[in-house]
Amino acid sequence: MPETDTTPSRPRPQLRDLIRAVHLLTRLPLPGGDATRGAAAAWAWPLVGLIVGLGQVAAGLLALWLGVSEAVAAGVAIAAGLLITGGLHEDGLADCADGFWGGMTPARRLEILKDSRIGAYGVLALIVTIGFRWALFASLLAIAPLTLLAAAMISRAGIAVVMARLPFAREGGLAAHVGRPPAWAVGLGGIIAGLGAIVFAGIGAGLAALGVATVAILIVAALARAKIGGQTGDVLGATQVVAELAALATCAAFLST
Repeated sequence: MPETDTTPSRPRPQLRDLIRAVHLLTRLPLPGGDATRGAAAAWAWPLVGLIVGLGQVAAGLLALWLGVSEAVAAGVAIAAGLLITGGLHEDGLADCADGFWGGMTPARRLEILKDSRIGAYGVLALIVTIGFRWALFASLLAIAPLTLLAAAMISRAGIAVVMARLPFAREGGLAAHVGRPPAWAVGLGGIIAGLGAIVFAGIGAGLAALGVATVAILIVAALARAKIGGQTGDVLGATQVVAELAALATCAAFLST
């Protein structure tokens, strides 16, 4: 059993789990973190999404207040998020795109996933997803900026869902090192994300975003199982990006009706 998941069955969250989650999912240098609970801290991952989202929204609204266009403000918000997370999830998405469609066998796909170099599929995946995110941020920042918080929370909760559903595609990777989140942590994280979606996006848009994002998460999980037989850290990063885009697009669609 990985050292980082020493208490997977303890049905009790700890306040320090939030610091542990921040250390895992961002580059924020908060003091007091450790890796003693690993995936048992998954219930706090939506709260990390809230922190990242707040940074993005603050940066974007500040840019709008300074008089720049909505497109430029969206770019500022995206840049703020990348600075906070270190591009962790985007790196996983690019690696998955290269591995899933660049290899003919599961073993070869896993080999590509471990390669730090980026290929054509990875570049295209980043261009398309960042482009979509840019457009969605530009449409939402000025009229419903809090929906960005809902999407950020939902997508981080989705990471735990995939970790719980899929076996590890290989031993020794990031996902295996963190461990498998216990059911109570996945459930509590989902409740937190659901409440955040309702509070920040409204009941209708929030629940719709949660539902559409869940479908997107399950599709990513099914694709990962088919391509490499399970999960890796890169799969989890791709899950976050895809789920966030699904939630943002759903909120934008609700506001356009």
